[in-house]
Amino acid sequence: MRIKNLIVLSIAVVVSVCLYSCARRGTPEGGPKDVTPPSITSATPKNHSTNFDAEKVRIYFDEYIKLKDLQKQLIVSPPLEYQPYIYPQSGASKYLEIEILDTLQENATYVFNFGQSVVDNHEENPYSFFTYVFSTGDYIDSLETEGFVIDALQKKPDPFISVMLYKVDSAYTDSIIFQKPPTYLTNTLDSSTNFRLTNLKEGTYKLVAMKDEAGNYKFDPKTDKIGFIDHFIEIPTDSIYGLNLFKEIPEYKATRPSLIAKNKIFFGYEGEHEGMQISLLSEKPEDYDYRVFPDTKTDTLNYFFTPFEADSLIFEVRKQVRQKQVVDTFTVRIKELYADTLVVAQLNKSFALNDSLRLHATTPMEVIDTTQISVMNKDSVFLKYTANLDSKRNIVNLKWDTQPEQKYQIKLLPGAIVDFYGDVNDTLTYGLATRSIADLGSFRVNLRNVDQYPVILQLTDQKGIVQYEKFITEQKSTYEFLNINPATYLIRVIHDANGNGKWDTGNYLQKIQPERISYFPDAVELRSNWEIEQTFTLQ
Repeated sequence: MRIKNLIVLSIAVVVSVCLYSCARRGTPEGGPKDVTPPSITSATPKNHSTNFDAEKVRIYFDEYIKLKDLQKQLIVSPPLEYQPYIYPQSGASKYLEIEILDTLQENATYVFNFGQSVVDNHEENPYSFFTYVFSTGDYIDSLETEGFVIDALQKKPDPFISVMLYKVDSAYTDSIIFQKPPTYLTNTLDSSTNFRLTNLKEGTYKLVAMKDEAGNYKFDPKTDKIGFIDHFIEIPTDSIYGLNLFKEIPEYKATRPSLIAKNKIFFGYEGEHEGMQISLLSEKPEDYDYRVFPDTKTDTLNYFFTPFEADSLIFEVRKQVRQKQVVDTFTVRIKELYADTLVVAQLNKSFALNDSLRLHATTPMEVIDTTQISVMNKDSVFLKYTANLDSKRNIVNLKWDTQPEQKYQIKLLPGAIVDFYGDVNDTLTYGLATRSIADLGSFRVNLRNVDQYPVILQLTDQKGIVQYEKFITEQKSTYEFLNINPATYLIRVIHDANGNGKWDTGNYLQKIQPERISYFPDAVELRSNWEIEQTFTLQ
């Protein structure tokens, strides 16, 4: 009996140990993470094939792969009119298939660059910059050129910049970039500013970079940024090329005007509006009058006029564009609408030391009566101020001697503003305040190696929006931005070649490069009650 009990007990112990071991095996302890990208086992036709005439390519991998962001990552050079069908579109597979839907050029080397799109199924380790290359001729073209892309205005260029080569032959014109895809194409992808064009033929080319928003390999000045080398390049070459991307101002064009209110017409335009002249050709009363100023939000001119009875009005819009006078004639149908009335709004939502109060009106301001305006501090002391009306932009600036840690009340009584129609403002009151010196900071910049004046020294935010600037016409040891708001700033210098006090972009057809901008390498943090001095040596 005792022996029997021992046997039963032994069996129970063995079963318990087995169950415990099974439970332990069911709880994975993990292992090293898979960081190995997939690799190719074979391809049909083989990579770097010549005399290629297949309609499909199949590439086998040693593990299951999938395609990630293929539309952005895949670059085919020379570009195809019809994009190839790539399998798998979704899910995973042990092979990748390319179905070519286009007629291939004769004696041409094609490069399918998959970028970072081929990844393994589980950990998404990329097969980086995998390329499949073939030639429809007897040999693979093997020449290369390389370079980098910068942005003319931004510190860092956009991702996915297309870099293109156009063959220069008897059919070449500068306008080819608007009409046809390039001869060769590559892309900076999303993490690099460098590029390399491979498998090129010997010859003469135009080198262009483009932020191709439509993805059609053609330049659209309304949406795309562009950069170009001034001269043709010869392949082969040992040169490294730098391309400076910029957004063109579109060519001027007047668009059809429309009646927005009984007394207001919108005249739209593309490009620059400076110099636009609007003339009413229809018969009009002797006391007819009008005012024009640009809209603050859209590319339109606000045309305010004294209404009179008419079914329609005929206008001539004229502008000098380079050496040509551009003239358009438009008819505006008159409808029963309410008239726009005077509404005043504050333009600057924040206020700082040495700032001014900027007011904009919905109708043209004609008279500023300073006897109806007062500026008072927190001690109820009335302050002297100046009032300046900018009729071209329909903005009035009220400025006074501001002090730190002070509050101000600005009051405009009825009649302070009289508009084009004789209407006056309602009582308007604005409360503004400045911060204490301890809450502000000061910035001193020592500029070195300035080769030509004038330059524009700017402090911008991280998005490149200008916060403070100085127009500099001669050398000084230090330039000061005193008692400004704490923030993280970018420092940049505009090399103002034409001395007009602003940055000028480029133009591809006119072969004009944008004005150069130098950025200080690092963002600089300014904290409250800090004084920072930074030396900026221009390259």
